[in-house]
Amino acid sequence: MKTSGKVLFYAVTMMYWFSMYTYVPILSLYVEHLGGSIFMIGLVVGSYGFTQLLVRIPLGIWSDRISKRRIFIITGIACAVLSSLGLAWTENIWMIFGFRSLAGIAAASWVAFTVLFASYFEPDEAPKAMGIISFYTSIGQMAATTIGGFLADYISWSAPFYMGALVGLIGLILALKLVEKQTEVKKKPVEVKELMKMGGEKLLLSVSLLAIIVQCITFTTMFGFTPLHAVALGASNAGLSILTLLSTLPNAIAGYMSGSFFVRRIGERQTVLLGFLVAATCTIILPFTTSFTLLIITQAFNGFAQGLMMPVLMGLAIQSVNEERRASAMGFFQSLYSLGMFGGPFIAGWIGEWVSLSTGFIMIGGLSFIGSILAYKWLPNSSIKLNNNSLSQ
Repeated sequence: MKTSGKVLFYAVTMMYWFSMYTYVPILSLYVEHLGGSIFMIGLVVGSYGFTQLLVRIPLGIWSDRISKRRIFIITGIACAVLSSLGLAWTENIWMIFGFRSLAGIAAASWVAFTVLFASYFEPDEAPKAMGIISFYTSIGQMAATTIGGFLADYISWSAPFYMGALVGLIGLILALKLVEKQTEVKKKPVEVKELMKMGGEKLLLSVSLLAIIVQCITFTTMFGFTPLHAVALGASNAGLSILTLLSTLPNAIAGYMSGSFFVRRIGERQTVLLGFLVAATCTIILPFTTSFTLLIITQAFNGFAQGLMMPVLMGLAIQSVNEERRASAMGFFQSLYSLGMFGGPFIAGWIGEWVSLSTGFIMIGGLSFIGSILAYKWLPNSSIKLNNNSLSQ
C-alpha cells in the first residue's frame, strides 16, 4: 500500500471515530441535565454497545459474502453523521437513546475497517497492524473528546454534536477515495454451522470473552460514569475534556506500543495480564479519589492499561483465521465484546440507582481482577513474531 493511501486510511479512521466521540465526555451529564436517572444514563451509554452486539456478526458475514469492505465503511460513517445530527436536534431522552443506538450501528462497521487494514499486512503481522490502527483510533477519539467538553462549556450543549457531524461528513467524502483490493475468487458464503464452529474455536472465544471485560471497564469508567464522579469533585465540562484527554492519550500510546514493544518483550499473556491488573486497581480506587488531580492520575494509568490489551486481543482474534473469513471472525469478536459496552454501564447504572455508583466501580474493578486470572489461564505464553520494518511509515 502506498504511503498516500495509508495517510488517507488513517485520516478516515480518525474522522470516523471523531464523529462518534465529540460528545462522550458530556453525554452522561447531558442526560442528567435533561432529567435522566443514573439507570437511564446507563441505558443511553450502553445502547451504543447493544446495537453493535446485534449488527456486527451479520455485517461481518455479509462483508465476507460479497468480498467488500469499503461500502460498509462508507455506510458506517454516514450513520455516524446522522447520529450526531439527531442528537443535536432533540432533547427527548428516548430519542437520545435511539440516536446513540444509531452510533452503535455506525461503530459496527469497524469490522470492515480492521479487516481491510489487516489485508495490507502478512497474516502473522496482524497484532502489529491492529496496534497501528488502534493508535489512530485513539487519536481520533482523543481529539474529539478533548474538543467536545470545551465546546459544551463555551458554546452550547449541542455544539459537540454538530462538530461530530461536520468532521464525520468530511471523513465520508474522503472514504469515497479508499482503495480496496479486488478479488477474482468467488467465495462461498459463511454458513451458520461454520460460524458456530468458528465461535467455538478456543483462542477466538477466549480473547472475545476477555475483550468483554475490557469493554466493561472502558464504558463504565472512561466513557461512562467517571465524568459524574469528576463533577462531584468540582470539574467543569472543560475539565472533563482534560480528564478524557489524559485518559485517552496514554491509551493511544499503549495501543501503538502493545504489539511492537510489550508483546515482543514479555509476550501476549503477560501484556494482557499487566493491563487487567493495572485497570482493576485504578477502577477500584476511583470512587475513593478525593481530588480531581488524583482522579486524572488514576485514569491515565487506567487508559494506558486498556490500551495495552485491546490490540493484542484483536490481533489474536484474526491471526489464525483465513483471510476470506476474517471479517466473520472479527464480527464475532467485536459482537461479543459489545456485551461489555452494553453490560458494563447497564449493570453499573442499575447498581448506582439502587445501591451506589461507588459499588458499581468496585464491582467492575473486581471483574478486571477475574480477567487477569482468565488471561493467565487462556492466552498463549509466547511472543508474537513481528517484522522489524516499521509498518507505520
